[in-house]
Amino acid sequence: MAITTAALARCLIAATTFLIAQAATAASPIGQIKTAAGAVTVERAGASKSLAVGDRVYESDTIVTGNGTVGITFVDNSMMALGPQTRLALDQFAFDPTTHDGRFNASLSKGTLTVKSGQIVKQTPEAMRIKTPAALLGVRGTEFAVRADDAPIAQAP
Repeated sequence: MAITTAALARCLIAATTFLIAQAATAASPIGQIKTAAGAVTVERAGASKSLAVGDRVYESDTIVTGNGTVGITFVDNSMMALGPQTRLALDQFAFDPTTHDGRFNASLSKGTLTVKSGQIVKQTPEAMRIKTPAALLGVRGTEFAVRADDAPIAQAP
């Protein structure tokens, strides 16, 4: 059975269209694990898996440290360090590398978090928010640390 040039071209176009559609719907990583020690996991899509240096994190991930610590660098060059017994949900992350516009929202339900803000906050100071059980922090500076006790997350006004 011979394959005609037209049939081959149709197959290539269909395959290319499928691959482009798959790439467009796949979530892009928003950050990468730079340091990890002890028990560190990610909760993603209803499953939990261990994290190691080099692993990627995504919007809607929840990072959980048991006895461990973890350092994450995000695509806007924000950096976060989580201490032991910490739970941090990466609620919303959007970043345009050309304009540096974006939004970064996270929820710290327990534990300790140290942050060095990146390009999102430099472009738009009010674009980063950290929810805790006691407060909603609007990040306007470049570095801060926060500790949260295990309790319900504060709601935005």
